[in-house]
Amino acid sequence: MAKNFTTREENYSQWYNDIVKHAQLAENSSVRGSMVIKPYGYAIWENMQKVLDQMFKDTGHENAYFPLFIPKSFFSKEAAHVEGFAKECAVVTHYRLKNSEEGIVVDPDAKLDEELIVRPTSETIIWDTYKKWVQSYRDLPILVNQWANVVRWEMRTRLFLRTSEFLWQEGHTAHATEKEAIAEAQQMLEVYADFAEQWMAVPVLKGTKSPNERFAGALDTYCIEAMMQDGKALQAGTSHFLGQNFAKAFDVKYLSKENKQEYVWATSWGVSTRLIGALIMAHSDDHGLVLPPKLAPIQVVIVPIYRKQEQLDEITEKVQGTIKALRAKGISVKFDARDTHKPGFKFAEYEYKGVPVRLGVGPRDLENGTVEVARRDTLTKEVMDMEGIELKIEALLAEIQENLFIKAKDFREENSRKVDSWDEFSVEIEKGGFLYAHWDGSPETEQKIKDETKATIRTIPLDGDEEEGKCIFTGNPSSKRVVFARSY
Repeated sequence: MAKNFTTREENYSQWYNDIVKHAQLAENSSVRGSMVIKPYGYAIWENMQKVLDQMFKDTGHENAYFPLFIPKSFFSKEAAHVEGFAKECAVVTHYRLKNSEEGIVVDPDAKLDEELIVRPTSETIIWDTYKKWVQSYRDLPILVNQWANVVRWEMRTRLFLRTSEFLWQEGHTAHATEKEAIAEAQQMLEVYADFAEQWMAVPVLKGTKSPNERFAGALDTYCIEAMMQDGKALQAGTSHFLGQNFAKAFDVKYLSKENKQEYVWATSWGVSTRLIGALIMAHSDDHGLVLPPKLAPIQVVIVPIYRKQEQLDEITEKVQGTIKALRAKGISVKFDARDTHKPGFKFAEYEYKGVPVRLGVGPRDLENGTVEVARRDTLTKEVMDMEGIELKIEALLAEIQENLFIKAKDFREENSRKVDSWDEFSVEIEKGGFLYAHWDGSPETEQKIKDETKATIRTIPLDGDEEEGKCIFTGNPSSKRVVFARSY
């Protein structure tokens, strides 16, 4: 195990990278800006997928899959959309290689008639498909989700948070009315917020994006914003009301009950592997990764403490009942009987990997009918009776889950404050956190604030009260506070 790794206070960015590396979550690949997600990191993503997938199905959605390649001409059909993604697109121009004196080269005779874009997002290819699927109101709504990879050519990358290729889900729905589509976008925001708070133990602010921060091609973007331990915001999920923009761009109409041709109303919504980055930065400490039990690949690890093989055999036999009882409760358990590492090494390894509960069992424990229980969130230990331990562990995992959420919420509250003047804003933004401030509603003002402070409007809170005030930058009238922060 790595010793003397960087602390958050010394270098937050390096601390994050150290955790990703030493907890064996991911590593950089040979392709610049792309990552290899290692088994432990992928197991976290699989747990997220499993929960979200069921939440989508419970709200009436079905999974489908659409092509990785999108004809370039599709992007020219929706102006705001292409403008938003043009600088991030990877483009396929040829379909064949050949041998030459210089080695393998692109065959100049194999040029595509039309270039293909490696999907940065799938609105265009999906709405071209929906044109074939929709004729009448009876074909609506279409409630489809896809689990996929996307490519956005990033120049500055960081594992999980911003990579050229990442994994995500993207929902794309089609509706007969504006009201239905807005209700869908809002419903999915609630799904994401519920997942973040109940499963990730990450408190989030729900709101809408300002026009400058809105998804390219959307009329409204709903978002959840989380605060990381360095005071920066992280956009944890977005749900977009697309209006009829894509339906008009791809001529997707339906015959209404009144026998009229109407354009369809649309939404799209998605979360990605950056949620793993959010987990790391919301909960972890200077001892390594801290995972909420509901998403931890290993919820309980049992480490035998022994000197002789017969002691190991005895411990192994004794804990089988405990393992069985824990698994019967749906708790994931690992019994680490590797003889290549000493117990101390294993303790450090599982602490660094954020396993919520560790049980240590030695010969003396067998004599006393006890077990040492260590919890990762507080780094505390206590000795418990082995009898009925599964009930205590079940309760302890629930307690850890709740404790992580409360701790993260308290941190957010301590680092959120109202500011009423530009001088105050300029000082406070340097301290990090969420600043609730008045803004005059103009994109130009927002851009000037960003240029001067690197802070953006993270969200216009849905539950924010109407409050007359003056814009911190221009002094113009404002009716509501918005949330400013620096972000990932």
